[in-house]
Parts: sequence; C-alpha cells; structure tokens
Amino acid sequence: MEEGLGRNSVPPPGSIDKSKILDIKPIRCLIPVFSKSPQAPSSGQYPSGFSPFFPFGGPQESSTTGVKPRGKAMPAPIRSFRSSRGEDENLNGNDGYSQKRNAVSHSSRVKLQKIKLCHDFRVDLSGLVGIGPTQKNDGNREVVNIVLMSFDALRRRLCQLVNAKELNMGKITRADLKAGNICLSKGIRTNATKRIGSVPGVEIGDIFFFRMEMCVVGLHNQSMGGIDAIKSHHEDEALAISIVSSGEYDDEAEDGDVIIYTGQGGNFNKKEKHVSDQKLHRGNLALDRSSRQHNEVRVIRGIKDTTALNSKIYVYDGLYKIQDSWTEISKEGDGSLFKYKLIRVPGQPSAFSVWKSIQKWKSGFPARTGLILPDLSSGAESIPVSLVNEVDNVKSPAFFTYFHSLRHPKSFSLTQPSHGCSCSAKKTCVPGDLECSCTQRNEGDFPYIIQGVLVSRKPLIHECGPTCKCFPNCRNRVSQTGLKHQMEVFKTKDKGWGLRSLDPIRAGAFICEYAGEVIDKARLSQLIREGDTAEYVFDTTRVYESFKWNYEPKLLDEVRANESSEDYAMPHPLIINAKNVGNVARFMNHSCSPNVFWQPVLYEENNQSFLHVAFFALRHIPPMQELTYDYGADRSDNAEGSSAHKGRKKCLCGSLKCRGSFT
Repeated sequence: MEEGLGRNSVPPPGSIDKSKILDIKPIRCLIPVFSKSPQAPSSGQYPSGFSPFFPFGGPQESSTTGVKPRGKAMPAPIRSFRSSRGEDENLNGNDGYSQKRNAVSHSSRVKLQKIKLCHDFRVDLSGLVGIGPTQKNDGNREVVNIVLMSFDALRRRLCQLVNAKELNMGKITRADLKAGNICLSKGIRTNATKRIGSVPGVEIGDIFFFRMEMCVVGLHNQSMGGIDAIKSHHEDEALAISIVSSGEYDDEAEDGDVIIYTGQGGNFNKKEKHVSDQKLHRGNLALDRSSRQHNEVRVIRGIKDTTALNSKIYVYDGLYKIQDSWTEISKEGDGSLFKYKLIRVPGQPSAFSVWKSIQKWKSGFPARTGLILPDLSSGAESIPVSLVNEVDNVKSPAFFTYFHSLRHPKSFSLTQPSHGCSCSAKKTCVPGDLECSCTQRNEGDFPYIIQGVLVSRKPLIHECGPTCKCFPNCRNRVSQTGLKHQMEVFKTKDKGWGLRSLDPIRAGAFICEYAGEVIDKARLSQLIREGDTAEYVFDTTRVYESFKWNYEPKLLDEVRANESSEDYAMPHPLIINAKNVGNVARFMNHSCSPNVFWQPVLYEENNQSFLHVAFFALRHIPPMQELTYDYGADRSDNAEGSSAHKGRKKCLCGSLKCRGSFT
C-alpha cells in the first residue's frame, strides 16, 4: 500500500492506482476502535468536511487531554465475533447448540438414521408445520395447538435420541430447552407480539409441562423469570403482563380467586446463599406500576407433578388485577419482601379451583358430588374408575362386563418365526440396544420415552410380549400394564355417558386399550341387520381423518434411512364389539377435533401375533376435560354416488371443524 499515510488518515483523491493488484496477506485479526460518543470529533487527519465512520473511525487519543489509553489494544480473533446468523445465540446463555452433534453410524443389522443438527438457526421453517407469517404475531386456537404439538413432538424425538445415545446435546442437557430454542429460532411460535390481557388461542385451564411451552405461544415470555413485562404505550415504563406462581417463594393463596404473590430477588428461594432485601426494580417495579395502572395480569399457577420428581405442571388461571401491595419481613426474619395481592377478574371459567376440588375429592373430604360407584371396574383395574352423575337421576349405564383387554383375539402366524427378545441380562429393554429384536422391528427406534410417553405415530408398534425374556415392567410394554390415570365415567348433558381423567395427561401418554370381543365383518353385518346398534364397535377398516402429529425431521436437519409414515399398516382388519364386554374406552365420545388418537400395537406369543388398539393423548389434557377421539366414517359413506347416510348421528362436539354428523 502507499507509504506515508497515517493509520487513520484518508488518502487524497487520485493518490492510489486502482489498476495495481495489491499483494497482501488475509487479515487474521481485527482491532476495533470504539469512540466514547456516537459521533467522534473531527481531527486534523481528516479532510475538511469529512466525518470518520463510527465505530472504526474514532480517535486513538483523547481529544481533550491527548493522553494515550493505558496498555496496548489486544487483537480480537475474527472467530470471536458473533456470527450474523446467530449460531452461538442461545436463549439461556449457553453455547451447547454450537457444539458438534454426534451421529450414529449405520448398523449392519438395523438401518438407523443419520443425525445432525442444523447450524443455521435463523432459517424460518414455520411453513413446514403450517404457520403463516401473520400467525407468528397473532395466533388462534388452531395455531396454538400446532405450535405446542410441534414443540412436544420435537422434544420427544430429542429425548428418544439422547436415551439411545445417538445424540449429544452438548451443554444443554434438557430436551425441553433445546426444543424451545429450535422452535423460537425457526419461527415455530405464535403471539410473538407482547400484549396486556388474554393471549389469542390460549384458553383458561390450559396446562403446560414445560415453561418453554408458554414462551412459544406467547403466554409468558420468560423461560426462567416469574414476572413478564411490557413497555407502556403512553410512557416509557414497564407494566407487568403475566406472573408464574410456582411456589418457589412464600406465595400464599387465600382461596381459588386470590393470590398473595411475593416479588423476585433477594435469594429467598435459594439455599446456602446470602439473603438480602428485595429491591424495587425490574419485575417488582413493573408489578408496582401495574398496581397503580390496574391493568390485567395473566396468572399461571405451578402445581407439583406427582408423577415426576422436582417437576411442576403449570395451569393458566386467567386474568387478575393487583388490589394491594406492601413490604414485610420474611418468615426467617433476615430480609424484606415485596407482597402483591391479586384478585381474579370475575366471570372467567374455573381453572385452579378445579385442581383444588380434585385434591379434596381424592382425600375423601368433601365427598364427590354425584358419585354412584367408587370403582366401576370392580377391581379389574389397578386404579379405581369412578362413576359419577351430576346431570340427572340415571343411576348407571346399560349393563356390561368389565374386561381390560380383548376377548377371543384374532392371531396370525408371523412371516418369520420369532421367540421374542433376549434382554434378560439387562432386566428390561434398553433404548439403542441393537441386539434387541423388538427394537429392530420398530425400525431401530425405541417407541417410548420415560413415563411411557409415545414418541411418534407408527404404521405399527411392536411391543415386547409374553415370550420376551425381559421383565414385565419393561418400558416396551406400555399398553399391557393397564390404566395410568384415575379415570371417571360421567354423565354428559347431551351425549350420554363420557370419559374424563382426574389427573393431567401429557401429550403422547397412554390412556387405555380398546377392550371388547373381537368379531368379523359377517358378525358385524348380522348385528346391524338384527337392529343391534354399532355404537360400541371399533372398526379399523373405517376411514379416519388424517392429521400430523410426529416431529418434522428438517427441524433437526435429520436424514432418515426410512421415513416413518403416520399411515397405519394393519396386518389384518380388527373389529371390536364392546357392547357386552369392554372397559372405559367404550365411554369415549366422538369429536371432530379430538384430544385422543388410536395406534395399532402388536405383540407376540408362541410365534403368534396379536393386534390391539391403544389410545394415546394427542395433546396435553387438563383434569376433568372430556376424552374424545374421531370415530371415522364408514367406507360406504365415501363411495362415489353413495346415498347411504342411514344411521348418521348429529355431532355435538362443538368444534370449529365439526362435520355436523358421524356414523
């Protein structure tokens, strides 16, 4: 380059011959120079009227004192600068996402997928799951369900890969945090615009098993903090818009509609740390301003999850207003706390109060209103199934014999002889064990994660059966071990008897098998000719609405050897009549927007395979919400030119997608 020019000087016009090819080495480092003010003062080194480009054009010495900075500026490696694509950005400040992901090589016995996580985290993939550009900022019920299902499907897949040791997630070991980070960075979210009041598509009583779920639907945008705030439109002040009361502080609830919320800070919920007074800043200041502005605040209650140690279930309890605030000394007497009294806005559906009522029913005081029988199964189920009628004076449904599985199941011979898996050395089947023959039949994937949660819908799931050498408590026997939740058969207002759970149910959790007597088409036709109703018949040959429930592989940039289909592959038709013999499944009503789906499950005994129908939760289901599935349609209804609409019933599901009738 030309000599005699200062480091920060600008060469006079025409002094550089642009035709020359400069032989210089690539820059290996940058020494950014930042001015103390956005506009650095002019210096004699610059031509008249020329302003240096900030931040690299700032002076090297103070313009007033001429004192040089202490020490020599250290070069900063180029790789230390943040990528424009945000590769190293992470919601919680960890860099686990930028680590290389381990992939599993193909096995000679089972073809497994190659896994790698996409490094370009800012690529918008929301269209893959059906989310439009405007729906990211303002959602609705359907979009909220899509986002939550996409999040949990991705989380379940990450858990499956980690359990099988096919994926190393780096520093972030929790699949919910990783799934949330991927969803937010890929645009799979809704209600991104913060707002005061209700969130479109989120209903009072909705439950969340992970705080990241609340972030991706815009209910509460703090993955760790208990107070979320927004800048006021009229003044540059933050107002509180939502709080999470998770019991970490000294929160107290006088009743279901009042909460005494403790402010944040002071380390009162941290053990073995210095306790100090809480300060009126950040979230506490936002709550203080909201108490004066009287704006509505969304309240999410954290409730202990009895099925998972140190976990909580979060229930959206609706809108509250701050009625009063004060300070008081903590119970330990070693610091002051900010206290806020919030009152629930009247006229909202019940949410947290339902949970409190269930806790009282389970304790036996007060007695359950409308209780007819404490256990409809008469001991056939390990968990009692109560029978309740709060609507009319009908004392019980039509008589039937309670049976928890299939009677007279239809078996068929396998194409290749099998004697079950040989996992006795490990007591139970282990994810990622390619020696397990049952894992091989499931395309090399273990179908369930912890708590018996189904990872993905499959054409057919192969569970371990009686001939397998693993223990009866094997995680691959989910549909054979009976009910996991306390069920209640109840009388509906207009649909006869229905089924609901007193416990919260997470997406993918097993609910029950469809039990009954296995019949064939000829027997079914005979029953219909004789005037018998097909109300309690489950027929796998019917036409069912297709839907997307599995994770999207592109979100993980995953290349699968065999793309898993969500279309069922039935080895033979299965028709189950539960009118005279059955279990709780016979009480599940139809819905065009169901919260339960069915999945074919196969297990073997003495070289014979037995096909079963198992029900799983399509999404998170709060307590006391009716369990429903899509009954499907008779194939004759879909035949071209068919006028066979006899026997159709009016649908009362109330869904926005209601088809009006069903058969």
